[in-house]
Amino acid sequence: MELTFESRYAIGPNECKHLDTAGLRENFLIDQLFWKNRLHFVYSHYDRYMVGGAMPVDEEVKLETIAPLLKEPYFLARRELGIINVGGAGQVIVDGEAYTLDHKEALYIGKGAVEVFFKSNDPYKPAKFYLNSTPAHHHYPTKKVTNAEAHKIELGSYETANHRVINQMLLHTVIETCQLQMGMTALQTGSVWNTMPAHTHDRRMEVYFYFDVPEGQAVSHFMGPVNETRHIWLQNEQAVISPPWSIHAGAGTSNYTFIWGMAGENMDYDDMDKCNISALR
Repeated sequence: MELTFESRYAIGPNECKHLDTAGLRENFLIDQLFWKNRLHFVYSHYDRYMVGGAMPVDEEVKLETIAPLLKEPYFLARRELGIINVGGAGQVIVDGEAYTLDHKEALYIGKGAVEVFFKSNDPYKPAKFYLNSTPAHHHYPTKKVTNAEAHKIELGSYETANHRVINQMLLHTVIETCQLQMGMTALQTGSVWNTMPAHTHDRRMEVYFYFDVPEGQAVSHFMGPVNETRHIWLQNEQAVISPPWSIHAGAGTSNYTFIWGMAGENMDYDDMDKCNISALR
């Protein structure tokens, strides 16, 4: 197996306004997360959030520490990890105990787990484990959450093209975590807008991972301050980093699904500063 990583330093809204398209993409877009038998991470300096992907095909992939970044003997020595499988069925083995994750099922692994391995049940339909990790101060037990066990919220409407179902999966209303929160939002047929009306939350950062985007289609992700927004075009299975000062919304050329993950100073899902659609610039 192979381990690769990259770092993204945090910048503010004043610096962001001077970036061209290439600069925006270089700082905020994560264009690829999955390679055969590889573990890849992007380390964001917004809240020390880590976004990764593991796609075991014909061999196991181990969750290794990243010495230059973490300086710990093992990855979860001072971190927690959230996983959602966006590929075929697979297994996550945590200190010898195996957890099977089917498509769109989630797993939380708490601080202190020493050995974690990823494997696919079928090399011709490999699992794609989407990973989010944050610093942790306390150990909480490993727990699997199926899509049926998620706390579901239905929002929007067909008339405003934002009819969607939010699946809160790794959230304090479902399981115990230190600061990591993850879930999955599915846009319904005929709807394309997510997170509208838009908002910011200055005490939390967020990452959006877009998938189920049909071939030949795309999603335009909107970011930036309310009064000076920018956009980044994303393809299937790409992610975007959303700073605390930025809105995070998107519109697709088709309906799609996205995974949201966030971390920061509080665990209040509804702690947000909403903005009127007419106030966006």
